[in-house]
Amino acid sequence: MRVLGVDPGLTRCGLGVVDGLPGRRARMVAVDVIRTPADHSLGARLLGISDAVEGWLDQVRPDVVAVERVFAQNNVSTVMGTAQAAGITVLAAARRDIPVVMHTPSEVKAAVTGSGRADKAQVTAMVQRILQLAEAPRPADAADALALAICHLWRDGTAAVLPAGKAGGGATRAQQAWVAAIEASKKSSRAR
Repeated sequence: MRVLGVDPGLTRCGLGVVDGLPGRRARMVAVDVIRTPADHSLGARLLGISDAVEGWLDQVRPDVVAVERVFAQNNVSTVMGTAQAAGITVLAAARRDIPVVMHTPSEVKAAVTGSGRADKAQVTAMVQRILQLAEAPRPADAADALALAICHLWRDGTAAVLPAGKAGGGATRAQQAWVAAIEASKKSSRAR
């Protein structure tokens, strides 16, 4: 399975492609960060992100696109830019009939580190270790995009390894933590 992970952002949008089998070892194919100048118009910035994402989709031909789910923050302009970049990605994938999945930051952190509360340095270190990279992917947006792709690969693997609702069995600690994060997310969604 080939997964394109997208860490959406208006100033920096991380793109990372990972190949692997669900729940198994992953291999990095490509990683980059799209940058748009803050002094350009919104339309020009979105067009730049759109052109880059479309080019990546045509070149790497992923089986699925994993995008970070946008969460509310104190800075509304950051949330808007992130949501706009995510929307562009979803639209580009839809034009090609490529499925898109959304993962929360907590799900991604739990998948790669075993803790949904891991910091960026821990995520970056684990991405480097999981993909056996000589150097850590920089900036953090690149590592986050790769983490999203790994999360999706391992999410499917977790479903195959664990019976529904079980956080044990033959799964790794990271996969078990991922299942726990999913269950907490479901409970939180039902409470709203």
